[in-house]
Amino acid sequence: MASSDEWADELAELSWRRAMGRQMGGADRVARHHARGRLTARERIERCTDDGSFEEIGVLAGAGTYDDHGALQDVAPAETIVGLADIQGTRVVIEAWDASVKRGLAESISREKIIYAERLAYEYRYPVIRLVDTAGATVVKHQVDGYADLPAREPQWNFFGLLGRVPILSACLGPCAGLGAVFVCTSHFSVMAKDIGQVFAGGPPVVARATGEVVGKEELGGVGVHTRGSGVVDNAAEDEADAFRQIRTVLSFLPASVHDVPRRSLTEDPPGRRDDELADIIPRNPRTAYDVRRLLRHVVDRDSFFEIGRHNGGSQVTGLARLDGYPVGILANDPKVYAGAMTVSSSEKFIRFVDMCDTFNIPVVNFVDVPGAVVGRQAESAGTVRHVLRVACATDQVSVPWFTIFVRRAFGLGASTHGPQRGANLRVAWPSANWGSIAMEGGVDAAFRRELESADDPDAMRLQILGQLRRLQSPMRTAEHFGIEEVIDPRETRPRLCRWIEDAQRLLPDIAHERGRTMRP
Repeated sequence: MASSDEWADELAELSWRRAMGRQMGGADRVARHHARGRLTARERIERCTDDGSFEEIGVLAGAGTYDDHGALQDVAPAETIVGLADIQGTRVVIEAWDASVKRGLAESISREKIIYAERLAYEYRYPVIRLVDTAGATVVKHQVDGYADLPAREPQWNFFGLLGRVPILSACLGPCAGLGAVFVCTSHFSVMAKDIGQVFAGGPPVVARATGEVVGKEELGGVGVHTRGSGVVDNAAEDEADAFRQIRTVLSFLPASVHDVPRRSLTEDPPGRRDDELADIIPRNPRTAYDVRRLLRHVVDRDSFFEIGRHNGGSQVTGLARLDGYPVGILANDPKVYAGAMTVSSSEKFIRFVDMCDTFNIPVVNFVDVPGAVVGRQAESAGTVRHVLRVACATDQVSVPWFTIFVRRAFGLGASTHGPQRGANLRVAWPSANWGSIAMEGGVDAAFRRELESADDPDAMRLQILGQLRRLQSPMRTAEHFGIEEVIDPRETRPRLCRWIEDAQRLLPDIAHERGRTMRP
């Protein structure tokens, strides 16, 4: 049957409007965007997602221009692009801010698109991927709307509730100020492209007006500020392609929502692998550091460890890995930074990571070598004790399976964070482990002060006392009294963990079903 032309005009208009919606800011602005070394929003979506999987929502949204007779003349697209896509087979909601249209400024239509996309993610349990490149709100919006919004008055937008529902992963791919900074920060994982992305509450013009300080974007909120200092952004990326790679990697460890369990991946790494290097990896001298990341590589599935926040809170290592293909959260103290002692920044890093693992039903393995909390005037002024106590509280609230491995020191308040005190937290120790309420060297100086001061040779006496006490500190002595469940050969660590993670899978569906928590930014 011949096709009808009855709706030809409307179909032609639809096609034209779609084309206008996809033109972004126009050829000239796209060219200027490329000249700054940045991809467009549509190119970012294409390179972050599986080929051909993107299904756009709201391509017609924008601002139409009409003549006196009501005939359409032009359409300026909205500053945000949203839709559904696949990433390695996982269905996601993806949001991208188009800086070629009004610099990605968040105006009314864009806000409505984001609200709808995130409501969709909440209801259908889709992970959210944000490709953020926006300077946030603009005062021009007041002229357009005819009034000023009261901040945070969006009852239809479950902004923080989404954090307790589905994974939110954000890439900072441009200057992200105000609301743009909020989108980056309210994520379970964030990554910033070097020399491209910045995050700040207010950009350089706002800072200059408010404080008189003249500062550039990179100095104010670049990777050096937020991935190596503030901890606002988890990871740095070499470029946009690396940012997309990191987003895909983290997503592969996470379930689609808190009601699901993480998926297992195929691995050729034998669960029974026993690496001999583990037997000697811990130096006998407690003041000698070692490479904790090399230790981890000997235990987890080969090439599976993905570190999060390496350059913030450096005494605490956090990351995702796999054991026999199953995702796990990894905690470890790094003896090369503050000897592994807990600081304010490492405590906050620990809490956020544990919260994420517990939110998304990821079992946790903790490799402990902590001499305690950092001490000194600066540490006390920063309130370190309170922050370490918050770690202990956060640890004790988790519901996911937890396995603690004492590899060396466990002293003082820092040691109390090793794992949940309730439930069946499985604990084993290596022969190199030792623990107590206070580190040995400082404890001897405090407890035997008078004897040492009156001794003919204080150094010799100190060594004698230390030798006697260290024999009592052997983990074998603690195991005699069942103060530690097992002391194992370090080479047995991977086989034991692989058996444990298999058993842990039986618990996860019930934990996911009962999930009632959320996660704070």
